[in-house]
Amino acid sequence: MARCRWPDGFVCPRCGDRRAYLIAGSRRRQCAGCRYQVSLTSGTILHNTKTPLTAWFWAAYLAVTDKRGLSALLFQRQLGLRRYETAWMVLHKLRRAMVNTTREPLHGDVEMDDTWVGGPQPGLRGSRQLKGRKAALVLVAVEKRGQASGRARMAALSDLKESTVHGFVKEHIAPGSTLYTDAYKSFDRLSATGVRHVARHQASRSEFRRGAVSVVPLADRAIGNLQQWLIGTYHGVSKAQLQVYLDEFVFRHNRRRQPMAAFQTLLGLGSGRAPTPYQRIRGARDLVQG
Repeated sequence: MARCRWPDGFVCPRCGDRRAYLIAGSRRRQCAGCRYQVSLTSGTILHNTKTPLTAWFWAAYLAVTDKRGLSALLFQRQLGLRRYETAWMVLHKLRRAMVNTTREPLHGDVEMDDTWVGGPQPGLRGSRQLKGRKAALVLVAVEKRGQASGRARMAALSDLKESTVHGFVKEHIAPGSTLYTDAYKSFDRLSATGVRHVARHQASRSEFRRGAVSVVPLADRAIGNLQQWLIGTYHGVSKAQLQVYLDEFVFRHNRRRQPMAAFQTLLGLGSGRAPTPYQRIRGARDLVQG
């Protein structure tokens, strides 16, 4: 944990001195310059935690190495935690640490498509009708690496207006990239974001049943995997908390070939992430709804 928090050696948060002494019998370090005491977990997602560090380490390890993902109920049973709420909170704090704010945007050839998370709903007209829909709208972008998928980005959105879609592209896709989409009208002017936009007509459902191929196969594959993962592991998630589950899926997807590196990365991100109070996580008030 100390190596993750201070990979280049201890740095005092008050005076910047790099010399410190470990206080016997505790996890605190005392700065040799200003004598300021720093706890190993203070100011991180583990701030003021009463849960043993071994439980946090197991949660981080299982969350990124188990192919199915890790539900709070399964985590509680595996570690023998007394309260379900403790397991739920540990996992949600880890999910909130899974986004590296300095990560590079997607680049090269990128596919993008939208989907609904929440299942079918009777009485709706059209697959993209917003009014009266209870499901959540999600936009997905995936890098093309030959015939395989590269990195991915996913975001829960409030609508598919041009300004909303353009905001997603500007945040997650590097200028100069080639962006492939279907011919939906909200994707018409994506070239204004600095990307080269290639729009292709998507087949209808009846055409798919007759063997038609998707114009964005990698994005659709990621969407299918996301839907199966949410239902298979969590049996559905709340709309308010959906974004952190998307962040977990992206984190796992982008590091699927290096699970142990993912474990180390998550510990590092968690040690550098400011704590979020339980009350804000419980009501998803810390999440900015897109």
